[in-house]
Amino acid sequence: MPEETNSSTRSSVSESDRFERLESAEYDRVNEFLRNRVAFTAREWAIARLGADFRTGTGIEMTTIGENLPDLVPFMDDQYTRQAVYQSRKSFEEKVRKAGATFLYGASADFFTADELDDIAYEATETARFLIEVEGASLSHETELDAEERVKAAMEAVHRASLELRYDRCPNCGERLGEDAIESE
Repeated sequence: MPEETNSSTRSSVSESDRFERLESAEYDRVNEFLRNRVAFTAREWAIARLGADFRTGTGIEMTTIGENLPDLVPFMDDQYTRQAVYQSRKSFEEKVRKAGATFLYGASADFFTADELDDIAYEATETARFLIEVEGASLSHETELDAEERVKAAMEAVHRASLELRYDRCPNCGERLGEDAIESE
């Protein structure tokens, strides 16, 4: 069974067409571009993308990714060990979680108006769409709408929870507010 996975992985490696738009790009330029738009590095981006591409029933082919990195990603010149691939992927995940928490905190704490949050979400969507296209993929309209609906539902839940935390008592007299007062906000 492992031979089957290995041979299919090898054919996937030779057929991979990720990041073709960056064929002549240098790592430093890609990294600088990302630094101005997102919280992750070029290395983390490439490895996270490949981790999703090379996911198997038993996990991620980290050794395969590391050994074939220069062949899979035009702006990567060196091979990476299994441990370096794991570390980079983990770092990407941590940064995504922190960025999500930062965004939700800003939204929950009323640091932004609804219009400002809409602008932030729009800019984030456009950046994500661009990166996915650079990776050599595209988002279907249905996938994009589904993602927007999930974000909207999460933001509505955060808003409701925030209202409950902030407005359970009247700011003027301190009287406990009922559900009707909370819902009307």
